[in-house]
Amino acid sequence: MESCGVLHPVTNQTRKTMKKPIYLLIFSFLLIASTTIAQTRTITGKVTDFETAKPLPGVTVTIKGTNKGTATDKDGNYKLQVSAKDKALIFKYIAYITKEVPIKQDSVVNVALEVDNAQLEEVVVTGYSRKRMILGKIAGIGADVQNMTFSSAPVFNTEEYQHLPESIFLEAKKNPLSTFSIDVDNAAYSNVRRFINDGKLPPADAVRIEEMINYFDYDYPQPTGEHPFSVTTELGVSPWNKDNLLLHIGLQGKEIPTDNLPASNIVFLIDVSGSMMSQDKLPLIKSGFKMLVEQLRPQDKVAIVVYAGAAGLVLPSTNNKTKMLDAIEALEAGGATAGAAGINLAYQEAEKHFIKGGNNRVILATDGDFNVGVSSSGELERLIEKKRETGVFLTVLGFGTGNLKDSRMEQLANKGNGNYAYIDNILEAKKVFVNEFGGTLFTIAKDVKLQLEFNPAHVKAYRLIGYENRALQNEDFNNDQKDAGDMGSGHTVTALYEIVPATSKNNKTELQTIDDLKYQETKLNNKAAATNELLTLKLRYKEPAGDQSKLLQTIVTTQTLAPEKLSDNYKFSAAVAAYGMLLRDSKFKGSANYSQVLELAQQARGKDEDGNRGEFVKLVKAVQLMDARASKK
Repeated sequence: MESCGVLHPVTNQTRKTMKKPIYLLIFSFLLIASTTIAQTRTITGKVTDFETAKPLPGVTVTIKGTNKGTATDKDGNYKLQVSAKDKALIFKYIAYITKEVPIKQDSVVNVALEVDNAQLEEVVVTGYSRKRMILGKIAGIGADVQNMTFSSAPVFNTEEYQHLPESIFLEAKKNPLSTFSIDVDNAAYSNVRRFINDGKLPPADAVRIEEMINYFDYDYPQPTGEHPFSVTTELGVSPWNKDNLLLHIGLQGKEIPTDNLPASNIVFLIDVSGSMMSQDKLPLIKSGFKMLVEQLRPQDKVAIVVYAGAAGLVLPSTNNKTKMLDAIEALEAGGATAGAAGINLAYQEAEKHFIKGGNNRVILATDGDFNVGVSSSGELERLIEKKRETGVFLTVLGFGTGNLKDSRMEQLANKGNGNYAYIDNILEAKKVFVNEFGGTLFTIAKDVKLQLEFNPAHVKAYRLIGYENRALQNEDFNNDQKDAGDMGSGHTVTALYEIVPATSKNNKTELQTIDDLKYQETKLNNKAAATNELLTLKLRYKEPAGDQSKLLQTIVTTQTLAPEKLSDNYKFSAAVAAYGMLLRDSKFKGSANYSQVLELAQQARGKDEDGNRGEFVKLVKAVQLMDARASKK
């Protein structure tokens, strides 16, 4: 009979028997965990150009057979997590041969991509061969004009540029005030570069000299007072007219560290219409936006709106970079262009996620060819003017050739409290999205206006170089309802005036005069001749969220600097101005020539860490050779 409630002793053998399943369970768990860890690992590497060994930013790196991937950063580096079942990585880049690399046990996979010669050879455009053209676009360098190949085939072109009559010399006694809005756009320079790299001279109206000057960085001092920018002036003898003076004005915006910048609420508004199919449009847009995504911080959010025949929200506002990159990679072109519908939807999304005190911005990427719905320039401008009242700023990025609507895009940016850039190659995309990240996206002052009052006792006449479509009425300076240019973190703005001294006896300067007034007299006060003040410079601006302007003013004296004392800022900006006047064949170019431009530019290259000034020298040499050949025909 079995007794109940008796406790059987647990022997050592029993304990051993009980421990075995526990050991097996722990062992099995560790085995599974280690297997899982082994199934996922991180591969890093660098992508370079096969011939030059230079890094390639913006290369798409994806896992074969999936939509998982990343893009190389500004230094060509990438990092991607793979699993044991993943077999290969795909490396894809504009005008390069797509490369498939098997995934082995290596944790570092470096790749060199070769130019796709099959795509580049034998297709000839006016100016340079297709191969030379695309290589120039990828490298972002001046083309080798020694090897020009011309074609008589007609090229269909519907590009549009606003007609810009040059500003003239004004008599200081009758017109003592000069008023204009600042301009931080730099689209004209990269667009002009595109023409030259294609073996053609740009249309005169594509050459906006102030944008060419402001494409470059200048070494101005950081502001130290209450205002968000500093003002620097220099006065010297004009390089192209020794009887005149050249006044250099430089503004330096306060540089705000990225970590201190406010959170961003950004909407990418991307044109995916049929006109965007070419390699220098949507594929380049995708590469550029991927680089921008890599710059974003956890507090920054992005939504993506696209438009073709209709507009659609392809990515609601998120701070998930993987979702952003996946949405960008999936974009394809096709259809008509309902630009206004896209603009409306993008602003709606920006307003929906508006960050008070933050950076709220729509970034429009397009060739500007709107043809569905509201499409006239006037209607679009009124639409943007209305939308800017929401506190959302607008950045416009132009892409492509053949049907670029430059004038329309510039005006939209102007009306939308924003800036306009033209992106002709991947390095320009890197400059806009990476190098100038803060200045492109973060506004430190809006409606910035300058007004100069010249002293007729020392100034006979003056001419503002460029800024023709930024001129304001003198009454606009004190009118806080008048829209003007905006300035971003770290931005610089440079303006040049050519001045005819009151003592000048030279009649070569083309000076427009007006008759003496019948009912009143213009007289100088006694202090005008007694002072050494050449002019008074006044500046008005508003804080990004403000409605009332603040005033800053400074005096410029008659003291001129000897040529050897002039700064690199002065000499390089003068070189770019002279270059622009030569490209426009300006009647005010005086004795300017390409040799003089090269001498000034080479003297003032400075550190040139980004290589932009060196590239400028190459472009000047290219045009000089093109002009020399043309003159022999």
